Amino acid sequence: MQEFFELLKKGKKLVIGLMSGTSVDGIDAAIVEVTGYGLETTVDLLAFETFQFPTGVPQRILALCHPDTGRVDDICEMNFYIGHLFAEAVKHILQKSGMRANEIDLIGSHGQTIHHLPHRTARNIKKPSTLQIGEPAVIAHETGIPTIADFRVADMAAGGQGAPLVSYPDYLLFHDGEKTVGLLNIGGIANLTVLPANGTFDSVCAADTGPGNMCIDAVITEITEGAEHYDKDGTRAAQGTAHQPLVNEWLKHPFFHLSPPKTTGREMFGHTYAMECLAACREHKLSDNDCIATLTELTVQTITDYIVRFITEQNPIDTLYVSGGGVHNQSIMRRLSELLANTAVESVDNSGISADAKEAIAFAILANETLHGNAGNLPSATGASVRKILGKFVCP
Repeated sequence: MQEFFELLKKGKKLVIGLMSGTSVDGIDAAIVEVTGYGLETTVDLLAFETFQFPTGVPQRILALCHPDTGRVDDICEMNFYIGHLFAEAVKHILQKSGMRANEIDLIGSHGQTIHHLPHRTARNIKKPSTLQIGEPAVIAHETGIPTIADFRVADMAAGGQGAPLVSYPDYLLFHDGEKTVGLLNIGGIANLTVLPANGTFDSVCAADTGPGNMCIDAVITEITEGAEHYDKDGTRAAQGTAHQPLVNEWLKHPFFHLSPPKTTGREMFGHTYAMECLAACREHKLSDNDCIATLTELTVQTITDYIVRFITEQNPIDTLYVSGGGVHNQSIMRRLSELLANTAVESVDNSGISADAKEAIAFAILANETLHGNAGNLPSATGASVRKILGKFVCP
């Protein structure tokens, strides 16, 4: 415990943020120098890398996400195996950066979500739930670095949806006295944080808007029989034509009409939903590229419709910073700029924060906040009844 109190005294800490999202495309690892805490927080990204999962692991993870294939023994085994992979990601980024484990003060690990049930209940158990795997005890033991993980459950215990948790780090890094800032992360699912000009914690609005890259990736994998797994640079969408009547039909999904706060995941917009969309495209005789263009338009219109319906009237967004894999999809970025003509749509890179590393940085910040006993959720964003200190601390 003496080491814990010594760590609290440090004005600057080196924290590794670990993140694997719903796209299941690898482990993001960021070495972040975090100065201060709370509203005094500043960050400096020292190193970032995405480490690909070993062959076959994404498919095993996705099998866990499906109720028909997610066996309890497989979940148990993969919890520890993913923990080892996260630990390996830490070792690799330390080696690449020329740093040693004993220079790192803390690890903040999001883990790998395999099931997220913020809305519906199952088997007559009337409590929302979530499950992230990637055993933090393994990470701490294998690296020798104190680890904080399992951030979402404290918020859900307080009646929240356990997401989006990045809203608090977003506020610390991006709140502005004069302009309203939007932070849009387009991963497997798209989520948006809106920070009103000169706003407080209570003024922050955040929600998942719907599928980000998830459906596009699943359909490309299907139509190319695994030769491609995403629409590189949005090239396929750019070569196709979106079929708006199909988009209009998909926009009737109940999730898109829910008021914030709201979250979703693979349970709602995963492989089954994507294959239903693909089947609809084929019924309409769309080409493969037209199908990808139509799914891309769904992603864009669910984002922009959410902004128009729930945000624009009270807090028109001056600058929308985009991060995640979707920021590299030029078709998505172009359409966002077209549909949000009064908003500057930019990569968050332009703010000085890495678009690819932003979520990993966020969990480094959340770990630092937990260490200092600060709450890391925003009830206005998650729906929780109170602010909560997030995560579980594991000693090496």
